Amino acid sequence: MKQAKVLTTEEIKRVMATIAQSRHSDRNRLVFQLSLLGGMRACEIASLQIGSVIDANSKPKSEINLTAHMTKGHSSRTVVVGDKLQKEIARYIATLPTVELTKPLIASQKSGKYFSANTIVQMFMSIYADAGVSGGSSHSGRRTFITTLADKSVSVKVLQHLAGHRSVQTTMRYIDLNENLLKSAVNLM
Repeated sequence: MKQAKVLTTEEIKRVMATIAQSRHSDRNRLVFQLSLLGGMRACEIASLQIGSVIDANSKPKSEINLTAHMTKGHSSRTVVVGDKLQKEIARYIATLPTVELTKPLIASQKSGKYFSANTIVQMFMSIYADAGVSGGSSHSGRRTFITTLADKSVSVKVLQHLAGHRSVQTTMRYIDLNENLLKSAVNLM
């Protein structure tokens, strides 16, 4: 099975610049950041309500609770929301004309209804193509999230939990062996 591309720092910058020029830049930026900074899958992003990411006072939550029907493996999981992602959520919420907690977080401009997971996948493909990122897919942000944390010596058990994997072996397949990871390992000696 072909693995999703792990994005370089330069590719992330190109994607962000491309998104900034897109028609729905605020929405697209949040979709990308939920994947990159939260390790979320397209189906999980598509299923979010506004109230999934903010509280009743419109403050970003520190955790996003995904119910079983929102996840690929049909088992609930919690996405830990770091400071950077909280800022991205607050930035996006500030652009919305109205904030109703039960409305879709990522909504169709025309109907106001949820995007499908497939629509999110197609959005990623279009963004990566426009940014000139060859091999980018809806899973690239997620794989970059896991690999970047592994590069920073986060334990595989923590990565497994953050990714919502049942098996450590699944998580290990996400980690891209790269020069930084190998150098960090030998420098432990």
